[in-house]
Amino acid sequence: MSWTLPSAASLYHRVQRIIPPVEWAAFSDDIEAILALKRERSAVILAHNYQTPEIFHCVADIVGDSLALARKAMTVDADIIVLAGVHFMAETAKLLNPDKTVLIPDLAAGCSLADSITAEDVRLMRQRYPGVPVVTYVNTSAAVKAESDICCTSGNALAVIESLGVQRVIMLPDEYLALNIAAQTSVEIIAWKGHCEVHERFTPADISELRDAYPGVTVLAHPECPPEVVAVADFAGSTAAMSDYVGRHKPARVVLMTECSMSDNVAIEHPEVEFVRPCNLCPHMKRITLTNIRSALEQNRHLVTIDPQVIDRARRAVERMLSV
Repeated sequence: MSWTLPSAASLYHRVQRIIPPVEWAAFSDDIEAILALKRERSAVILAHNYQTPEIFHCVADIVGDSLALARKAMTVDADIIVLAGVHFMAETAKLLNPDKTVLIPDLAAGCSLADSITAEDVRLMRQRYPGVPVVTYVNTSAAVKAESDICCTSGNALAVIESLGVQRVIMLPDEYLALNIAAQTSVEIIAWKGHCEVHERFTPADISELRDAYPGVTVLAHPECPPEVVAVADFAGSTAAMSDYVGRHKPARVVLMTECSMSDNVAIEHPEVEFVRPCNLCPHMKRITLTNIRSALEQNRHLVTIDPQVIDRARRAVERMLSV
């Protein structure tokens, strides 16, 4: 079978504890085609931590959380960037690489946070709180970023806010991230009411049940979770911070309160750690597949474009974040 070819066999070795052979056989043709297309078209694939293992470990060239992808996108030596993630991430890659072709395999790969706020909402917030700087989570459209002073991610939000040297900021659009950051700083944070549809579903009761079922389990939570969830977790941090925590501390048993594929991808790197998986799926991330990554490279779709009236202002907000 094609999946036994040397290159595919080498790749399968990376994921064999997660993906059974029968599933790999269904993936192998697309993987081989994608590897060839990347070479032919001078293309790279950027994959978020929430992508499935066959994408994250087998065809991606650059992987990480949204901050890591934003940083690494600036150093990409390729003509084409394929963003295996959601639309705001593809827009950010385009902002930082305006002369490159940026493709997203599925235009419907959106984000509940990005959908929760518009550029007009930001302008109205500025009118309500004149002179208060706007810190915008990268999980937003380019149009919203363009109305902001600076962007942030869950990994650098605290540093970004405190870098401004002000007593009060507007932080958009994730209410729970804003509340969790507010607990760590003396800066007053004015929050929006946006929520991540993955992380908002976790509850303290979930953690209590996990601790009863799996004695000694270490609980890591994403800061997009409600504050009451973060309060009873053992550690809270971005996807990169959670992965680093597992690597540093190597807990015997761990649960990641975040998107499902994150656990699979970290588990591959740490076979000695037992991963409990009461995760929630992100329906938008799961719209990205090997098949539509292949189609993106074969058919040059879907091209990511940004309104010329917003691109420079949005880029400044992202670049200002990256300089912190």
